[in-house]
Amino acid sequence: MIAWLALAAAVPAQTYANPVDLDYRYNFEQVNEGVSYRTGADPVIVPFKGAYYLFLTLADGYWRSTDLVTWRFVKPSRWPAEGIVAPAVSSDGERLLIMPSMTTQGTIYSSGDPASGRIDLFVRRMPPLPGAVRSGFEETIKPGEVPPGPWDPDLFRDDDMRWYLYWNSSNVFPIYGAPVGFADGKLTYGSPRKSFILLDPDRHGWERFGQDHSGTTPDGTPVKPYMEGAWMTKVRGRYYLQYGAPGTEYNAYATGTYVGTSPMGPFTYAAYNPIGYKPGGFVQGAGHGNTFQDLHGNWWNTGTPWIGYNWTFERRVGLWPTVFDADGQMRVSTRFGDFPQRLPTGRVTDPDMLFTGWMLLSYRKRAQASGSVAGHGPGDATDENPRSFWLSPDKAPGATLTIDLGAVKTIRAVQVDFADYQAGRFGDAPDIYTEFQLQSSRDGREWRPLARTEAPRRDRPNAYFELPRPTAARFVRYVHGQIGGAHLAIADLRVFGSAGGAAPVAPELVEATRAADTRDATIRWRRIAGAVGYNVRWGIRPDRLALTYQVFADRVADGPAAVLPLRALTKGQGYYVAVEAFDENGVSPLSRVAAM
Repeated sequence: MIAWLALAAAVPAQTYANPVDLDYRYNFEQVNEGVSYRTGADPVIVPFKGAYYLFLTLADGYWRSTDLVTWRFVKPSRWPAEGIVAPAVSSDGERLLIMPSMTTQGTIYSSGDPASGRIDLFVRRMPPLPGAVRSGFEETIKPGEVPPGPWDPDLFRDDDMRWYLYWNSSNVFPIYGAPVGFADGKLTYGSPRKSFILLDPDRHGWERFGQDHSGTTPDGTPVKPYMEGAWMTKVRGRYYLQYGAPGTEYNAYATGTYVGTSPMGPFTYAAYNPIGYKPGGFVQGAGHGNTFQDLHGNWWNTGTPWIGYNWTFERRVGLWPTVFDADGQMRVSTRFGDFPQRLPTGRVTDPDMLFTGWMLLSYRKRAQASGSVAGHGPGDATDENPRSFWLSPDKAPGATLTIDLGAVKTIRAVQVDFADYQAGRFGDAPDIYTEFQLQSSRDGREWRPLARTEAPRRDRPNAYFELPRPTAARFVRYVHGQIGGAHLAIADLRVFGSAGGAAPVAPELVEATRAADTRDATIRWRRIAGAVGYNVRWGIRPDRLALTYQVFADRVADGPAAVLPLRALTKGQGYYVAVEAFDENGVSPLSRVAAM
């Protein structure tokens, strides 16, 4: 008990790890099909009156935080029964405006006191969207007409206090925009109304649909890519019109941007696209979120990582540091973007400074459990795959999952990522909460407290614990208490820290070759003995390798050289690429930087 009290008295966490540790809600859309899963998507984080407010698709409420680490769910005083999808959320300084996606004349909500949950009607009934056809009649659209909406809206207020609306989600139609005004409880559409962005996957490799931009579904069916999730950010006189593409269902979901000098354009495709991109690692996908400044002036970008085990749109929320360089380039740093990251306490100019250096210690390590269901053994909890999981025969308190790190190592943080398996839940309830303990041992016989869930009770599908002090241990054990779903399933028990040795040496970059289709390239490098994985990093400047594809060492081609096909390039654009290795001790220097 004394040990547990010491843990409870520890200082608040100063780090986080993606997916963001939220009490994600059970989705109700597939209740009649019996498909149950927790999800969170299309995040918008807005600072307001000294706090942050997070809104998601179909959450039946929103979250509040003062530090971007600990989030408290706020139950609103009113909310539409059908839920809110991909909302636009913005502040006019006095209140938050909350605009759901809509295909008919819907409602815009507001709150001057979102901490209390009070929600008011700001625009009770929207006017018809000019030129919009009725839902279901999109194939009849003529020049000058638009799809029903506004769907996937973004409300942007410029420095001159004028409002603009951007919207649409489609694999046919563009993102649209128009000036709007608010007065006397009404919204009015101004002019001009313009179409701004259409995807160009024939030139922009990253805009191709499918796993690793294959352009197809897994059965080989070609699919046109989707564009959605408009978000406008103004920085130093430049307007960044951001969008999600090519589709939320796969690892390649990303954020791109066009840039202009006016909120109504014209906008130019950014040569350095995509900006938010995370196709590899445990968390995969970074598209459709928003960009905001924290209370210290640092920029952040949110996104929608993909799980997709129970349903195509089973997803989570990611948060990544962002910078706007002096030359105007927007960069979202996803390097080690699902490892522990520091939350800054002041202004930060280099997002790489936020990486803690705490390395993954649990990958492919031997695991044991109190029991397992065939086909879902304990080894599935150390494979860094959110779509495989250990499944316990029952969810009674006391069930255990134990990982052997192979030797005594220094542990700094642990993340427990639960999975939903026939969970049987379709909304919130008093018994939907998570309780468990984490224990550590040097020898597998004598166990000590490591961390545990604390009051107030809440659901924690992606529970992250920064330890109050470094802990030396070889074994980490999960001891079950309570979950809300019908089955206890853990996708990964992720342990971070250091093995205490020297970091790996730099890999030798062997090849960086563009294919005949210059949207594609092949990157080849010499393997490093003992490496857990590699980061392939590239960009349009040799001193600014802004994009990262993380790949584990056992998932690249066999032989002395590791190979990664890279399919996210733009025709006619030159790039530079390098590779770094990482293991349980640290990160290597970069290889040589090669042009491609």
